[in-house]
Amino acid sequence: MRVCRVAYTLDNNQPVLCTIIGDQPLFYMDYEGGLENEFAGEELGDLDIAAIENGIENLQQKILGTSTFSMMDDELPRNMQRLDQFAGEVRMATLPREPGEEYLHEEIDALCETLRISRMAAALLDFAHGHKVALAYSTQISTAAYDRDAATIYINPHLPRAERMLLAVRELRRVWQHRNGALLHPLTFHPDQAILVNRAQMADLSVFMVRIAWEWQLAGEKDPWETVESGDLADLARALARECFADFRTLNNGVAASAVFEAWFLSERCRNEDRKLIQHMLADYQGYVFDGQSSSQAVTADLIGALGSAPFGKNYLAPYVATIMGDALFTDVRDRSNANFLWFIKFERSFREAEQDLQSDKGTNGGASATDRSHKKRIGDEHEEARIIPLPHGGERPRIDEGAPRRTGSNGAQIISFQRNTAKP
Repeated sequence: MRVCRVAYTLDNNQPVLCTIIGDQPLFYMDYEGGLENEFAGEELGDLDIAAIENGIENLQQKILGTSTFSMMDDELPRNMQRLDQFAGEVRMATLPREPGEEYLHEEIDALCETLRISRMAAALLDFAHGHKVALAYSTQISTAAYDRDAATIYINPHLPRAERMLLAVRELRRVWQHRNGALLHPLTFHPDQAILVNRAQMADLSVFMVRIAWEWQLAGEKDPWETVESGDLADLARALARECFADFRTLNNGVAASAVFEAWFLSERCRNEDRKLIQHMLADYQGYVFDGQSSSQAVTADLIGALGSAPFGKNYLAPYVATIMGDALFTDVRDRSNANFLWFIKFERSFREAEQDLQSDKGTNGGASATDRSHKKRIGDEHEEARIIPLPHGGERPRIDEGAPRRTGSNGAQIISFQRNTAKP
């Protein structure tokens, strides 16, 4: 059962590492009073800055005094780093910023040097630099994003260091997809293939985040792997660790990566990604580049093969392209609401195509041809004649005189035969 978490904000912003302050509501509106006047005289600028700074220094000295007895020597630098980071966040949240002052974060060059601890991350970073893609900090985005037009990967500097490393790896892998032709927009495909392409692209990003976090752990940088194990990628981390513990060679021959790729499809991530893609389809759907089903499938197969490529090691998806495109685990939309919306999109597309075909047929036969058709119909109406043919139940078939009208008795049926006068007027 999920526990209620209570958090706080500071001017609609959460500048610290964790804003959860408890699991019980701490405030109840159980009285009527002037709440707005209770804190009217207190503002951020009226805080005792000297007291806050002294409190931070006392806390540092207290932790330093007790840590030498309670912590191992190898744990002390890490805890000191976390303490400095926490103190910086507290200072940024409480103390006013001076004009022109910028709060310090880890330099982007230092972050890149940390990324190079992993061989795969270093290869992706060199590949990005080879295509003149730079890394930069930006507070305009919530996490991280790759801007193709600016050729820049933007990372939010307020995130924890381990998350910044993982997000940087994710966007570096996205650069690899872009430059290897595997980052085509899913909406350019047929809807059935669009679902598979979107899933495969997102799964590939998660695969390399987990793999590089594993390499960092082997090199002594354990924080990213701890973040992966305790976060949303925990099931993928277990799949990779299981394969790597069984045989360390699976890290480069593609077996471990393919296991993580399959574990991604076994989770509920498919439903979430499908919902996001279908919302884009419903919001702004301008058609497909690969209009035909066969051409869309062919391009999808090439894209999956390109997704599995890496700077070194084997292509972890190339042996399974046919399986991925034919297995229901990878292609079926198992969520009913997503399946209904996808069916609606495909039906709307087929209906629109049929309507366009009818309009094009009318366009080719329109104009003078439509006038000719109406003129012929009017001429035919003027020269049509009708005659009644009696059809008896039995006996000798009566002779029909075409020149005179006939009347039938009660035993027969009447067939009205229309003859068109083919003579030109």
